[in-house]
Amino acid sequence: MSKLVAPHGGKGLVCALLHGSALEAEKEKAAGLKQLQISARAKGDLIMMGIGGFSPLEGFMNKADWKSVCENMTTADGTFWPVPVTLDCAKADADAVNTGDEIALVFEGEAFATMKVSEKFEMTEADKKWECEKVFRGKGEESEGEKFWQIAPEDHPGVIMVMNQKDYNLAGSVKVLSEGEYPAKYKGVYLTPAETRAIFDERGWKDVAALQLRNPMHRSHEYLCKIAVEVCDGVIIHSLIGNLKPGDIPADVRVEAIDCLVENYFVKDNIVQGGYPLDMRYAGPREGLLHATFRQNYGVNNMIIGRDHAGVGDFYGLFEAQDIFDEIPTPEAAGKALLCQPLKIDWTFYCFKCDGMASLRTCPHAKEDRVILSGTKLRKALSDGADIPDHFGRDEVLVILRAYYEGLTEKVEVKMQGAASGDAM
Repeated sequence: MSKLVAPHGGKGLVCALLHGSALEAEKEKAAGLKQLQISARAKGDLIMMGIGGFSPLEGFMNKADWKSVCENMTTADGTFWPVPVTLDCAKADADAVNTGDEIALVFEGEAFATMKVSEKFEMTEADKKWECEKVFRGKGEESEGEKFWQIAPEDHPGVIMVMNQKDYNLAGSVKVLSEGEYPAKYKGVYLTPAETRAIFDERGWKDVAALQLRNPMHRSHEYLCKIAVEVCDGVIIHSLIGNLKPGDIPADVRVEAIDCLVENYFVKDNIVQGGYPLDMRYAGPREGLLHATFRQNYGVNNMIIGRDHAGVGDFYGLFEAQDIFDEIPTPEAAGKALLCQPLKIDWTFYCFKCDGMASLRTCPHAKEDRVILSGTKLRKALSDGADIPDHFGRDEVLVILRAYYEGLTEKVEVKMQGAASGDAM
């Protein structure tokens, strides 16, 4: 019998992905349905619903769920959920469907799902701003007072995404028809919750930690992972392989870099490398909660949360993503509470006087003695062709990353924030 934490929601893995004859029949039906073109974010959400990563969700949220998630971090039935999962469409598309209609959800010519429409509701500019206030606004310098709305519409990718959504949302249960390019493009890395659970069970793991990655692993990531290995049965290095903002390093390059690290610097029996198909929402602390929520479905009961987890700019406090775990609702109903807990680790860095990796809890020395490590700082240096300080990353990994940047014909300016530069230390 499995020793792993139960999937979130108390219903086991809720998987909307069809197989075999049911899949072929639904694909044939989808060809004759009204088609709705969806965003890359919605495509990733659908795949997660398909493979059980978003258990217990069965489809896109209705207005009551959207409102409750934004305001209370629970769905309308009281199940913990930190970030809205909604499907936007234009007014013309909303006008063309009625409650009870079935439609096909299409991305770049491929039908990814069918959906039975249960509700449609308008999203005014005020509604979108309210969602942004609830989900994306933090306690950092750039979220203070009116400064948030002076800066966020131009500099916060999550806010930009929501404010650019179309003016209606459609809700309803889905039947998922495709996992897209992920099984072939990331073979052996793209793993479903059922697959990770089988791997963990085979190894006899009970306490499993996840390291969230959207940047290549530098020495701080490596250190966080090794701390978790010491106190858990094993760690999954779990990379986002969906879409990122311009200037971030693509998934295939990050996967190659992680492969290199795992091969040379980890005991392989204690590590699993995996990828999941979502786009980043850049929701800071709320996204940290989302990371823990769907990791529970993958069999993980410890989410590594370090400095500025899922942060962007200076919108969030350095450890706000840790603190929020102490502020979330705890539903009494069995299965509705978040069971994946944070593994809170302080700001980590390389210290020349300590002669090794350390944190603010273990190192007594001055900032000048430390190499401040961050993915943003690494991307900034690589993009600008600057020297990489000693002990920032492993030499083998830097070779891979330099080769990627040297091959770029266009580069996006990487904006530094206080946490990444070390100014906030």
